[in-house]
Amino acid sequence: MQYTLKITKCSKFLNKYNIVAQHKRSLQLSLQRQNMKKLLPQKEEFQARHIGPREHEQIEMLRLIGFKNLDELTKTAVPAKILHKGDLNLEEPVTEYDLIKRITKISEMNDIWRSYIGMGYHNCCVPHTIMRNIFENPGWTTQYTPYQPEISQGRLEGLLNYQTMICDFTGMDVANASLLDEGTAAAEALALAHRYNKRKKLFVSDRVHPQTISVIATRAASLSLPLVIGDVFKVETSGKDIAGILVQYPDTNGCIHDFEDVVKRAHINGVCSLAVLQPPSDFDVDICVGTSQRFGIPLGYGGPHAGFFACRQQLVRLMPGRMIGVTRDSNGEDAYRLALQTREQHIRRDKATSNICTAQALLANMSAMYAVYHGPQGIRDIASRVHNLTLALAKGLEVAGNAINNIYFFDTITVSPKISVQVIKENANKAKINLRYFNNDTIGISLDETTTAEDVNDLFKIFAMNITVEEVVKDESFLARSLDKSDFHRTISYLQHPVFNSYHSETRIVRYMKSLENKDVSLVHSMIPLGSCTMKLNSTTEMMPCSLKGFTDIHPFAPLEQAEGYQQLFAELERDLCAITGYDGISFQPNSGAQGEYAGLRAIQCYHESRGDKHRQVCLIPISAHGTNPASAQMAGMQVEPILVRKDGSIDMIHLKKMINKYQKTLSCLMITYPSTNGVFEETINDICNMVHNAGGQVYLDGANMNAQVGLCRPGDYGSDVSHLNLHKTFCIPHGGGGPGMGPIGVKRHLIPFLPNHPVINCLGNDHSDLKNFGSVSAAPFGSSAILPISWAYIKMMGPRGLCKATQVAILNANYMSKRLEKYYKTLYKAIRKEIADIEEGKLDSIQNPLKMAPHTQKQVIITEWNRPYSRELAAFPATFVKGTNKIWPSVGRIDDIYGDKNLFCTCPPILPTDNQ
Repeated sequence: MQYTLKITKCSKFLNKYNIVAQHKRSLQLSLQRQNMKKLLPQKEEFQARHIGPREHEQIEMLRLIGFKNLDELTKTAVPAKILHKGDLNLEEPVTEYDLIKRITKISEMNDIWRSYIGMGYHNCCVPHTIMRNIFENPGWTTQYTPYQPEISQGRLEGLLNYQTMICDFTGMDVANASLLDEGTAAAEALALAHRYNKRKKLFVSDRVHPQTISVIATRAASLSLPLVIGDVFKVETSGKDIAGILVQYPDTNGCIHDFEDVVKRAHINGVCSLAVLQPPSDFDVDICVGTSQRFGIPLGYGGPHAGFFACRQQLVRLMPGRMIGVTRDSNGEDAYRLALQTREQHIRRDKATSNICTAQALLANMSAMYAVYHGPQGIRDIASRVHNLTLALAKGLEVAGNAINNIYFFDTITVSPKISVQVIKENANKAKINLRYFNNDTIGISLDETTTAEDVNDLFKIFAMNITVEEVVKDESFLARSLDKSDFHRTISYLQHPVFNSYHSETRIVRYMKSLENKDVSLVHSMIPLGSCTMKLNSTTEMMPCSLKGFTDIHPFAPLEQAEGYQQLFAELERDLCAITGYDGISFQPNSGAQGEYAGLRAIQCYHESRGDKHRQVCLIPISAHGTNPASAQMAGMQVEPILVRKDGSIDMIHLKKMINKYQKTLSCLMITYPSTNGVFEETINDICNMVHNAGGQVYLDGANMNAQVGLCRPGDYGSDVSHLNLHKTFCIPHGGGGPGMGPIGVKRHLIPFLPNHPVINCLGNDHSDLKNFGSVSAAPFGSSAILPISWAYIKMMGPRGLCKATQVAILNANYMSKRLEKYYKTLYKAIRKEIADIEEGKLDSIQNPLKMAPHTQKQVIITEWNRPYSRELAAFPATFVKGTNKIWPSVGRIDDIYGDKNLFCTCPPILPTDNQ
């Protein structure tokens, strides 16, 4: 026992010694780590760059509103029963440099082949000066929708150039400032025809692009409009029951037809062909739609691209989308602004011409600048080169025994090959060339601006031909089918306005782009505190991947195995968005928030129909909801019923219960914004969702305010079935002056089979082939794919805690501002009141005073003769924080909207001679 005891004591001593030694080593390692941190400081996390208020500022702000830390504020603001416990299931944040390495590798997984598929998507040469000075320039990308025209004159002028370009090429009277894509523009055209003549039936040529037909079929089905697809030359119109006829010029096979006898509504494939083709106005059409993608916009795996819409003057008040008009300012000088806004959803709600909110302003400005840079002769040269190469290709193929199935064509031919299609496909794959393969053993080939003679020679080899372009063009008979020798030859001039004939050197175009940029306020100048949209940092690192060749140069209908990089990007972003929202599946097809609303509502309808509940058509919407909500529900064919709200902006629960009981058997869904329009996290959100579900309905949660939820609560957890996510708000895609946006929808598992699909590329896989989805909402299978790397990068660099902190700081900012305004509101109110009192008391003139005469341009303030009854200083610097170093001068005075709407003019105004001339 003594021996054992001695050993035990010795063991205890050794253990104690070991513990001391371990502790000593631990201290040494800790000191080493501290020294290493001093020697090698950690790279600063991206969240510290992204979040505006510094840590010490956050502490001061928290102290002012009475909270110790962000977590305490969060627990007060967000109802405890919906508060998410723990971190989001996301990867740890990566640094900006590591992210660029990672996203570059992903982009390189896309295998870029030469694509001659066509179908509305063509490669093009994007002028580097436009790419760098517009697409990659935050002075252009971070502007907001131009609701304040006095500080938006630059992009408004650019969009007016776009409208002028479209009117010139189509021969139409008016055009809008862009739509989301070609397919949605076509659907909007037929919807306009229905609104105009109240007829029900729609007829679409069977030679329209399949993706366009799919988008139209989706719209027609939701509005219960019969759709007939067939030979347009055999359409029966004597019954006077057809609202509109949609044709394509040139058609999906590349053929050009004379539609003068049959066209009531016309559809154009694109504007490049119209540089050599007679304009559709020659056929006496009423509406022209299409895409301006090949005017300097990369393929981008389907988008974003600007769709166009032009029509006759008598249809202008029914036209969807935004339109730029010329008016005058307070000085009587020309100025630009959004025209006829009373047509739009934010005013007319479910009576609007369309649910369109975001368009493609940035891309429209790029396409317009492409036309400004090249001018009419440059555009003509590009079109002629593409057309002549196509003529040489057709002639060479024909001489070798292949049949060309087009009489007249611009850039696309359909070939019945001499050898087997399988051999051609094998040859094409070896050469890494994509062609369009039809089911009837014919092959489509579409050339573009980037095609060279060497490319055509490679195409000859694919068809097992030993011939070259040089040999073909020796015999000028290849020009026999030239459009210049046909009845389709264009004789009407275009792009004659000086803006398209003045900036053809890089020096001049750079100065012009900069002059427009300098007229606008964007995030490079200041914050833009507009409550309808979250404006946040669009970091350089997030934007850089959008210019990578692996993302910009791939055709949207390339085989999926060539787009493995995009597929990985989609998979990772879907997984991250599901982790953030609590949903189980994501569709990236909707290319705007309004499109997301429409897609989500159609998914709900299809779900009800699959259960035999087609009669469920009532959509309950609070009267405080954004205008797109009722407009989207109306487009989806639903019966919109308003729900009252209380004075604090929250839902009137008594009225909601009453309406649910009233429509229990026909209730389809409730559309709700959360937090509410007033920014309040309602305690009753769980109860609301349960009430709707118990009545057999679904809950659509508008994702407009998702910025207040990320990392704190998840819609899928507290009862929502579907939401659209405004990636151009919460997830850092810039607004671009009114587009592009992205509105993917997240859904719970039971709605996944009803997400949108696509006729060319299967978006859903084969897991849900037994259930019927509603078709397509956008022309491209994955929407505006090329800007998705922005949101992917934002999430990867912020990580779970960074995203949560960004939300917490956003809530802190809102509460801080509320507190500061609470303290100073009466003072501010009195200040304003003082200016009014000065007018009442005669100290300031009742007409010529700083309030009514604002904004003041630099020209007004420095003019020699100042005859206004208030000082120049008051006009130029009306507040103490406005100084000479940060003053942004508006380029026009106050806009006269009434004059503009009464004297509607939507193309570039003529240049009048000056007094000196």
